[in-house]
Amino acid sequence: MSEPPNQVISPSKAAARIRVAAADAFASSGYGGTTTREIAARLDMSPAAMYPHYRSKEELLFAISYEGHTATLDVVTRADLPDELPSTRLRALIGAFAVWQATHHTQARVVQYELNALTTEHYREVVRLRREITRIVRAVVDAGAASGEFTVPDSEGVTLALMSLCVDICRWFPAGAYTEPKVVADLYAGLAMRMVGAG
Repeated sequence: MSEPPNQVISPSKAAARIRVAAADAFASSGYGGTTTREIAARLDMSPAAMYPHYRSKEELLFAISYEGHTATLDVVTRADLPDELPSTRLRALIGAFAVWQATHHTQARVVQYELNALTTEHYREVVRLRREITRIVRAVVDAGAASGEFTVPDSEGVTLALMSLCVDICRWFPAGAYTEPKVVADLYAGLAMRMVGAG
């Protein structure tokens, strides 16, 4: 049994610095191409100094992934406006999701694209959070379809497309004219409206 997530994601400054350094290393070289020695070197510390905080490279990846997903879930939850029209809710949700992905693109790249390196137990923990994020977006799509405000052929498929749209931001941001998270958010909110037939 692994440590509970709230213990893995230590609030100590040293552990936070290790997570940041590891995310940078994983994003640039990939999880498989990065050693704990290289992560430690980025912090001018010995590899042994990392182990009181994280017992393995995989546990460190889990902490980064869990932290990123809980942050995203919090952003999406706070952005939802249950008393507003579905179109207003979807614009707010997708805009906030896009801003987080762009602002934290280095961490997000690791969070989104290194999941297969997690142990089965850790993978399930992260997937549970991903499903909760998807559930919130799906609820808004369903509400718009039910009210007639959205015209969607398939709520599940459209929800998956919206999620994929936002998740992929971290792969390319920043690029070309898109160097400001707010600009990306406005673009993606508009794209979301067109995807649900409300643009």
